[in-house]
Amino acid sequence: MSLSPYGELRSELDGLTTEAHRPDLAEIDQRSTLDIARTMNREDAGVPGAVAAQLPKISAAIDAAALRLARGGRLLYLGAGTAGRLGVLDASECPPTFNTDPSQVVGLIAGGPGAMVTAVEGAEDSKALAAEDLRRHGVTADDVVVGISASGRTPYAVGAVEYARGCGALTIGLSCNADSPLAAAAEHGIEVVVGPELISGSTRLKAGTAQKLVLNMISTISMIRLGKTYGNLMVDVRASNEKLRARSRRIVHLATGAPDPVIESALRATDGEVKNAILTILGKVDAPTAGRLLSESHGHLRAALTAAAKG
Repeated sequence: MSLSPYGELRSELDGLTTEAHRPDLAEIDQRSTLDIARTMNREDAGVPGAVAAQLPKISAAIDAAALRLARGGRLLYLGAGTAGRLGVLDASECPPTFNTDPSQVVGLIAGGPGAMVTAVEGAEDSKALAAEDLRRHGVTADDVVVGISASGRTPYAVGAVEYARGCGALTIGLSCNADSPLAAAAEHGIEVVVGPELISGSTRLKAGTAQKLVLNMISTISMIRLGKTYGNLMVDVRASNEKLRARSRRIVHLATGAPDPVIESALRATDGEVKNAILTILGKVDAPTAGRLLSESHGHLRAALTAAAKG
């Protein structure tokens, strides 16, 4: 008897931890809402431990990525479905948080922007589509490409990594299954194995949480390495609304301890640039000098302060 057209794929999915069925939860729909919530909470509690097991690999990937970004490269996330949406989310939060150019951290989802809200049938099954997306963005050896896939087998994510590696780009494969094709294709494979989902195969749950945690690390720590923070302060924050303008003043105060009139004067002189304002106050330099010192130190405030102290 021949297998159905989907027999091979079904067999492949049967071997994935993220697709495994939990018989102990087969009657979860008959439980109370509080009991289901407690069960979900217990399941979610194991995710940070699974991420912790991958910290050495995550750290190595981030160090390598920061080097590419420091020489002008970009960070590009590619994934399908939930994985793609998480990449787009992380990328879209970098400009307001770290004042990055929108082209520096980019999220690409299989099927294009419309796939953020509506599934694009078949998009995730195409390696060629991933290659075309990266070709359109002109990926180079200076760039970092992160393929994201809970299963670790999604053709779009695997194809992205394969194409990017062929271009000499640094490649990272983030999945939630061990021994995944995605990790094997990437220079840095990160496999956060969180186990079967509460709802069988619904990888927007634990797998999605794990991916979000790792993407937080990749972008945040890379930006720390690029000098986008001063201690744990967002000194490169882009003050694009009232809340962020208030936060900018709070950050300058936390960094310098200066009174409000001094802070206002410094921000006016530096066109609202938090990092520059801090340097004028702590380094006792004028705004043009602050701008020059920061440029010479490649945006690292601590290095600029050291230079200012040397006069």
